Parts: sequence; structure tokens; C-alpha cells
Amino acid sequence: MTSNEVTVLFIWEVRDELCEYLTKGLSNIQNVKLIFPENTDQKTYLKYAPEVDIIVGWRPTEELLDTAKKLSLFINPGVGIQGIIDLFQEINKERKIVLVNGHGNTYFTAQHAVALLLALTNKLIPHHNWMKDGQWRKGDADAKSTPLKEREIGLLGYGSINTKVHKFLSGFNVNFHILKRDWKKERVKAFPTPITKYTSNELLEFLKAIDILIVAIPSTTKTRGMIGKKELELLGANGLLVTVARGEVIDEESLFTALKTKSIAGAGIDVWYNYRPEPDEHGCKFPSKFPFNELDNVVLSPHRGASPMSDLKRWNEVIDNISRFARGEKKFLNMVDLEEEY
Repeated sequence: MTSNEVTVLFIWEVRDELCEYLTKGLSNIQNVKLIFPENTDQKTYLKYAPEVDIIVGWRPTEELLDTAKKLSLFINPGVGIQGIIDLFQEINKERKIVLVNGHGNTYFTAQHAVALLLALTNKLIPHHNWMKDGQWRKGDADAKSTPLKEREIGLLGYGSINTKVHKFLSGFNVNFHILKRDWKKERVKAFPTPITKYTSNELLEFLKAIDILIVAIPSTTKTRGMIGKKELELLGANGLLVTVARGEVIDEESLFTALKTKSIAGAGIDVWYNYRPEPDEHGCKFPSKFPFNELDNVVLSPHRGASPMSDLKRWNEVIDNISRFARGEKKFLNMVDLEEEY
């Protein structure tokens, strides 16, 4: 090994197609060694750990990070680092490991958010089910569509997902309201439409001004439970909600109650509260302690906004960050601020 060789360990079973894509993408960087382990167990990862500079993967153990004494960069390939933020906060008290939160799937997630919204407004699910049952052309008396035009859309969070949602919805003749924690860090040079800006301390004013809420913020100690009973009521009886954030950003019971009592009109939900549900007596698994599946004003989605997982271009960001490291750069795409937790 040369003194400047960069060793990268992947801590999951990387499919052959992706191995080839990553290898080809980094082929012009001479000093990179990629390790795709023969086995995907902790013992194997620990064997390689002492020599690695970069680890790519999900949910590393504390033992793995402690063993990887040379480790300088950890790349989490998918959005969402709330499960490992405590670990990296702790380990960075003694040493410096940069944590990157991958955004390669944000286009797909933004597309999914728009799909959930349109499924809600156009009542696609009930009409689909009626047609499957042979009920031809049930009409507005059963489930009428809701025009989007002139609605007030609120984007809660304005990161990689909601910036794309904004662009996708910009042709619908709607008004946009955006709540962002810190506008000083805004990197967007031009918005696709006129907007009204809000900051975190203006949440209630933001919710009063809108009737469609699209939630795409990280789960942090500041955002968990951010949307509760009072906040949902401010959306009003015609209010619609779409969430592709993390389940705990919206209070579980408050959301169910708001939908059941029709204090809001409907919701499209891709993120949940229990990701290891036990099967009931019929073998069914439901990711909440409340029966959202019994409601008629929801579109339910099993946390699949990042689909298609097979898309290889989503890994270009990983290739870019490894290349930057190999060139000796210190700035990477989507570096996590450990104090802000995202």
C-alpha cells in the first residue's frame, strides 16, 4: 500500500452491478482501494476496519468505528441519520470523523410526495378500488376531486426534497409558503415561483396561511413532535397533509384523530411509527398503534419514497465524495452538522 492510498469499506452486500458501477466511477482515481467484503458479518468488517479511511453503509456499530482507527469519513448512502447521530456525536468528542448524509434518492422521494398529493386530490384510491369491484363510473357524490389551483401550499423544510417538490408543483397555479430554520444558509439562487418565507418561530403563522402541508424535514430533538393537535387544526377542514419526513415529526395520535374526526380533509403518509410491527391474528402488519388503514381519507405508503433502489445514478454522490477525499479535499456533499443533527 502506498502512503497516500485511500481504502473504502462497504458494510453491506453490494450487488455485482453496483460494484461494477462504483469501480468504474472511481477508475480515474489511482489511489483508491474498494473493499466489498466476502461476508457481511461484523467479524469480517472488523477484520478490514483498521486499514480503512472511508466506510460506506448504514448503522455502523460502536465497535466497528472504534476499530477503524484511520477512519476519517463515513458515508450514509440514504437520507436519514437519526439512528446514528448519537453515536457520531459521542465518538467525535475524541476524534474527527466526518458524517455524510446521502441525498442520491431525493428526486425519487420528491416525486413520491407529489404522487401522494395528487392521489389525495384526485381520489385515485377509492375510484380504483370501486372499479376493481366492478362499480363503473361512481361520481362526485361518492368522491370528487379537489382542484389544486389557487391552493396555498406550505413546504415545511426546504432541503433537497422540498426544493424539488417546489419545482415539480410550480406549474399548478398555486401559492407557495416555505418554512426553513435558517434562511441565511439558503443555497437556492432563484426560486421557481414567488414565495412567502417563514422561520421556525413562525410555525403557527405559516400553518394559518396554508391549506396543504408537505413535510420534508429531518428528525431531530427540535423537530420530533413538531406537528401536533393544535398545528393540525390550523390547516382547517379542507387541509391536506403529505409527509415524507420521519414519522415522529408528526404526533401519531394527533394525526390519526385529525383524520378520523375530519378536522383535516386527508393525508398521504409514507413514513411511520413502528418499523417492526408484529403480525396480528390474521398475519397483517400495521406500522402504527392506531388503525390508519380503516380511514377513508388517507393514502398509505410503506416508506418507499426512495424507490427505485436499483437506480445506479443515485450513487454518483458517493463516487463524488470518495473522489474528493482521494484528492485531499475537506469539503464533501451533504456533510452533517452534528450539533444541528442533520
